[in-house]
Amino acid sequence: MHFRFLRLARAAFFSPSSLGPRRIAYALLAGATLALASCGGNGGASTYTVRGTVNGLLGTGLVLQNNGADDLAIAADGSFSFATPLASKASFAVTVKSQPKILTRVCTVSNGSGSVAGAAVVNVAVNCAAPAARFAYVLHQGSDSISIYNLDAVSGSLNLLLGANVPTGSVPVSITVHPTGRFAYVTNLNSNAVSAYTIDVATGALTANGAPSTGTSPLSVTVDPTGRFAYVANRDSNNLSAYTIDATGALSAMTSSPVVPTGAAPHSVIADPTGRFVYVANLADKNVSGFSIHPTTGELTAIPGPNATTENDPYFISMDPAGRFAYVTNRLSGSVSGYTVNAATGALTAMSVPSVGAGSQPSSVTVDPTGKFAYVANFTSNNVSAYRIAASGALTAIGVLPEPSQGVEPIFVAVEPTGRFAYVANSSSDTVASFTIDSASGVLSPLGLLPVAGVSKPRAIAFAR
Repeated sequence: MHFRFLRLARAAFFSPSSLGPRRIAYALLAGATLALASCGGNGGASTYTVRGTVNGLLGTGLVLQNNGADDLAIAADGSFSFATPLASKASFAVTVKSQPKILTRVCTVSNGSGSVAGAAVVNVAVNCAAPAARFAYVLHQGSDSISIYNLDAVSGSLNLLLGANVPTGSVPVSITVHPTGRFAYVTNLNSNAVSAYTIDVATGALTANGAPSTGTSPLSVTVDPTGRFAYVANRDSNNLSAYTIDATGALSAMTSSPVVPTGAAPHSVIADPTGRFVYVANLADKNVSGFSIHPTTGELTAIPGPNATTENDPYFISMDPAGRFAYVTNRLSGSVSGYTVNAATGALTAMSVPSVGAGSQPSSVTVDPTGKFAYVANFTSNNVSAYRIAASGALTAIGVLPEPSQGVEPIFVAVEPTGRFAYVANSSSDTVASFTIDSASGVLSPLGLLPVAGVSKPRAIAFAR
């Protein structure tokens, strides 16, 4: 059809008639050229591109493939197009050849296969998100143990694995799970050690895998999202312990910089979701230290400039899923400080409204996986504050009053990876409360109360896929 169109255009152009037909001929020639280009044609059979969009990607390493041969590296969210066009009726099959290096996200393809139907394929969708959790781990400070639960992804219910309480060191206070879901780590305040465990991916069972020493009074542990490095905040030695993680999940002190000075009384540490920075809330100094992570060795280097200031008793630090914002609970001020993150340097800048009110003695803060809502456990007012997160990162309280925690002295709040359910550890009533999250409003609704029989003082909660 395109070549018949082109012959008509040429005939009109060389006609000895008036100028008007020649103008029409120019338009016909241009249209024929565009029509051929849109199909990938250059005189042969028409061909068509395979295109789509990527959403939720963090970091590098994602490679897509079409029909097992046409590789395409993806660097960021947005549109993509494979280099090799296909003829009409040809098959296409888009798959993920390699996942991102940020292990907290798994990318999946929808609308990725079919046959070309005489037009470009434009609706391939690649979504990168945290996988749903299958297990929950509740750390008990009063009984030096971890309880293991099956997590029902549909109902949000937690079901205790009988006989699954696992011993820790003395006075465990923090637990984190490796981004692959294969390992877990616990800081033990009085043992001056970090316990490592392997996770049975079929049952969720934990097996001890060493307990290397830390500094004095380790309070918090984080693993970078590439799964290669771990960092522990040591309150009474005013430093971080830095470790490499091997293929078995075992920790080894870094050879170059195993100990990194922080501010006074570091109470909470977090690796940012992009794997480039580490932040530490220094309780006695009322500030936040920032460090850049060496991409090969994991060695930490202080971010230039002054530390970001907080209010009184910065107790816990969290970040939004994209690493754009950081939030710190200030226990004695009853507030939450908010910061924007400089994507290039990692430096923190206080938001235009530096802090918002919370309940009494806010102990932990978490951001839901969508980045739309934040939740704070208020220790002495026995409730949970909920906030909506604006595009600027600013927090606005949801509702008139915080949601009751359904227990006494809530010390920790966590949202599971799908963002549908939240869980609160009530330390003095020895319970874990569960809530549903309204996806539109962020409002919490009580779902159930789980007694933790045989153990005491739940302190923290972590999830594994």
